[in-house]
Amino acid sequence: MTVASGGPSGDPVRWRNPVRARLDRGEPVFGVTITTPSLDLAVRAATSGFDFLWVEMEHSPVTLETLRNVVLATRGLPAVPFARVPVNEVWAAKRALDAGVHGVIFPFTTSAPLAAQAAAACRYPPAGRRGSGAGLATHSWPEADRYYDSADENIVVVAIIEEAAALPCIEEIAATPGIDVLFIGTSDLSFSLGHRGRQDHRDVQAAIDTVLQATLRHGKIPGRPAGTPREAEAAMAQGFRMFQLASDLNLFEQGAQRLLEPLGRGPGAQGSGTRGGALY
Repeated sequence: MTVASGGPSGDPVRWRNPVRARLDRGEPVFGVTITTPSLDLAVRAATSGFDFLWVEMEHSPVTLETLRNVVLATRGLPAVPFARVPVNEVWAAKRALDAGVHGVIFPFTTSAPLAAQAAAACRYPPAGRRGSGAGLATHSWPEADRYYDSADENIVVVAIIEEAAALPCIEEIAATPGIDVLFIGTSDLSFSLGHRGRQDHRDVQAAIDTVLQATLRHGKIPGRPAGTPREAEAAMAQGFRMFQLASDLNLFEQGAQRLLEPLGRGPGAQGSGTRGGALY
């Protein structure tokens, strides 16, 4: 899809990133985490009701080549591809963007300069520092004929807050122009605060609320992981709108458990080596 015509004023109706459009309308968006190089699985995930694919390049063996193949395989499907790059660096974002992703997720954004670096990495000059070599991206983008402007308008920039060091400067991070979403990495944040995965600890909950309130004050979108529908619903009531749900491997494991447990197999059954599932 490129450009539709016939707007009320006769001007072309431009394509809009569906994730950005939903967020602009105040709606929640839900992503599935892709950790394996299976294109069949990515395509199935992109047509299963999720809004975006969280292609995991920090905590999985997914490569840049796999990312590009996921972008091509899911072109035009309901869920659009985002990538969590392994580091908050311009070069890392540049390579993911040139593969054609619709959003970039930056880990360990602990300061306002790092937030500004993330925003600049996703915009062309003069607003940012992105290089112009986007030949691959233009061949999978819905508006290939105006890629540079369309990408600047539609790329979603997500900064992950997952270290205690970010808390003293959270107001400055949240105020950074060009950042769309502050996503709280609740597990890593609990480790950084010394509680090693105890996300329900009062210190962790207080830190989550600090980030949430700063995000809302500055008109940005708050996001977080959610392991269950109930957890997502509770977070939506607090104001969160972007969610990382289960991973591809978690979903397979959960489906296998539902199938096998009534037959006496699965976790805990004699001879089973399957481990319990958790949000990736």
